[in-house]
Amino acid sequence: EEDFEIIDKKQLPDAAELRNEEKTKPEEARWSAPILSLARKASENLALSYGSALKSASLAGLVSKPGSSDSPAKTSMRCHTMEERANLMNMMKLSIKILIQSALSLGRTLDSDFPPLQQFFVVLEHCLKHGLKVKKTFIGQNKSFFGPLELVEKLCPEASDIATSVKNLPELKTAVGRGRAWLYLALMQKKLADYLKVLLDHKHLLSEFYEPDALMMEEEGAVIVGLLVGLNVIDANLCLKGEDLDSQVGVIDFSLYLKETQDSDGKQDGGITAVLDQKHYVEELNRHLSCTVADLQNKIDCLEKTNSKLQEELAAATDRIGSLQEEQQQLKQQNELIRERSEKSVEVTKEDTKVELDTYKQSRQGLDEMYSDVWKQLKEEKKIRLELEKELELQIGMKTEMEIAMKLLEKDTHEKQDTLVALRQQLEEVKAINLQMFHKSQNAECSLQQKAEAISSFEGKTNEMMSSMKQMEERLQQAEKARQAAEERCNKMKQELAGKLNSCRQQMAQLDSKCSTLEKELKSEKEQRQTLQKELHQEKDATALLKTELQQMEGLKKELRKLQDEKQELKKVREEQEQALQEMGLHLSQSKLKMEDIKEVNKALKGHTWLKDDEATHCKQCRKEFSISRRKHHCRNCGDIFCSTCSSNELALPSYPKPVRVCDSCHTLLLQQCSSNSS
Repeated sequence: EEDFEIIDKKQLPDAAELRNEEKTKPEEARWSAPILSLARKASENLALSYGSALKSASLAGLVSKPGSSDSPAKTSMRCHTMEERANLMNMMKLSIKILIQSALSLGRTLDSDFPPLQQFFVVLEHCLKHGLKVKKTFIGQNKSFFGPLELVEKLCPEASDIATSVKNLPELKTAVGRGRAWLYLALMQKKLADYLKVLLDHKHLLSEFYEPDALMMEEEGAVIVGLLVGLNVIDANLCLKGEDLDSQVGVIDFSLYLKETQDSDGKQDGGITAVLDQKHYVEELNRHLSCTVADLQNKIDCLEKTNSKLQEELAAATDRIGSLQEEQQQLKQQNELIRERSEKSVEVTKEDTKVELDTYKQSRQGLDEMYSDVWKQLKEEKKIRLELEKELELQIGMKTEMEIAMKLLEKDTHEKQDTLVALRQQLEEVKAINLQMFHKSQNAECSLQQKAEAISSFEGKTNEMMSSMKQMEERLQQAEKARQAAEERCNKMKQELAGKLNSCRQQMAQLDSKCSTLEKELKSEKEQRQTLQKELHQEKDATALLKTELQQMEGLKKELRKLQDEKQELKKVREEQEQALQEMGLHLSQSKLKMEDIKEVNKALKGHTWLKDDEATHCKQCRKEFSISRRKHHCRNCGDIFCSTCSSNELALPSYPKPVRVCDSCHTLLLQQCSSNSS
C-alpha cells in the first residue's frame, strides 16, 4: 500500500469501449494505437500483479505449508517482481512520451501544475521505491528513496548544490518530500539522467538500499535512465516554495494516456528530431566555447608570467649596466692617475736639467780660458742636447707605451660595451629600453655637437700654435746666424791678435771690455735659447694632448655610429613589437567579446584536444620555429598550433556561426567531406 494505490477495474475503460472509440475515430487511430496497446498491457499486468501479490500474501499469512512447497512460492514471487518491473518500465515509457509530446505542443516550458509532469514524477517515484529495503529505527520502520539519492552528492560533486538547497528548505520535514524536491531540481538542471547513471554505475553502494531483484539493480533501471535522456529537450520551471511535497499521494492516472491529441505522430517525431538536433548543436557550441574560455585564461596566465619574468630581467640588466658604468669611472680615474705620474716625471727631469745648467755656468773660470771654455761649453751643450733628445725619445716611448695601455683599456671598455650591447639586444622586446636608448641618443648627439665645437676650437688653437712654432724656429735660425757671426769674429780677432801681439797688449783693456760685452750677449742668447726650448717642449706636449683628444673623438664618432645603427635596429624592433601588440590587442578584444557570450551558456561538451601555447615551439606542418614575426595560430577544427601561412584558410564549422581559421590539412578534409555529402 505504500508503493501503489490499487485502482478498481470499474474506473478503467473496457476493451469493447476502446474498440468502439477506434471505429468512430479511424483517422486518429494511427498514432493512438501504440499508446492504447501499451496502456492495456500496463493495466492488465498491474491488475494481475496486484491480484497475485494479494493471493500470495494471504496464502503466506493464513495457510502453513511444509518446506517442500517453498520453492514454487519463491518462483511465483520472482515472476511477480519481473512483471512489476516490466509494468513500471512500460509506464515510464508512456509517461515520458506523453510528456515530451505535450511539452512540444506547449513550447517546451512546463510548470509544476502540468498534469503529465506530475504523473511522470509519480511513475518515477514508484520506480525508485521498487525493491527498497526497510530500515528499522527507534521511532519505527523507515522506507524512503531519498537515501540512495544522497549518495549522488558523494559520487558527483556537481550535485552538492542540489543537496544543500534541499536541506535548506524549511517546509520539507520528511524524507519523501526531500526526495521529491531533489527530483524536481535535477530535472530543472537537465541532469536527472546523468545523476541516476552515476548511481547505476556503483551498484555495490545501491545494494545497501535495494533488494537484489529491485528495478534499479536490474537492466530495466539502465533502460529507464536511457529514456530520461530525452527529457533534456524540456525546460521545466518548477517552484518548490508553497508546495506541500510531504503529503502528496502518488497515484497513477491512466486517463492521461488515453486522451486525444490534434497533431499526427509523424509531425511530432519530426519536431522532436529537429529540437534534438538543435539541442546537440547548442551543446557542442557550449563545449567548444568553454574550451576556448579555458585556453584564453591559460594564455592570460602565461602572459602575466612572461611579463613578470621580463620585469625581473629588466631589473637585473639595469643593475649590470650600473656596475659597468662604475667600472668605467674607476678606469677613467686610473688613467688620470697615470697621466699625473707621467707629468710629474717630466717636471723632475726638467728640474734636473736646470740644476745641471746652473752648475755648468758656475764652472767657468778666468778670461784667458774663456774661448776654450766657450768651445767646451758648446760641445757639452751639444752632448746635453743629444742626451735630452734621447731622454725625450725615451719619454716619447713611454708615452707610446701609455697610449698602447690606453688603447688596451679602450679595448676592454669596448668589450664591456659589447657585453652591454648584448644585454641591450636581450632587452629588445621592451619599450622602456627603447625610450631610454632614444634619450641616450639625444644626449649623445648633444655631446657630439659640443665635442665638435671643442674640436673646431682646438683646431684653431693648433693653427695658432703652429704659427707661433714657425716664428720660434725663425728666431732660432737668427740666433744661430748671430752665433756663427760671433764665431767668425772671434776667429778674425785671433788672427789679428796672432799678427799684432804687441799692439794687442796695448789694446787689452779695450778687448776686455769687448769680451765682457760678448759674454753678456752670449748669456742673453743662451737664456733666449732655453726659453725657446721650454716653449718647444710645452708646444709638443700640447700637440700630443690634442692628438690623444682627436683619437678619442674618432672613437666617440665610431661609438656614435654604432649607437645610431643600434637606434635604427631598435626602431625596427619597436615597430615589429607595436604591430604584434596591436594584433594581440585585437585578439584580446575578440576574446573579451567571446567571453561575454560564453558567460550566458551553462553547459559545455567535449571537443578536440586544444593544444596549449607553451607546448608548441614549432609549426606542426612546416616545422618552422615561432618568433615575434611568426606568430602562433590555433586550428579551430583539430586544436593544433600552426603559423599564419599554414593556417590561412577559413571555413564555417558547425560549432561556429561565422567562418574561422583552419589549417591546410583540415581544410582539404572538410572540403572532401562537403563534396561527398553534396554528392
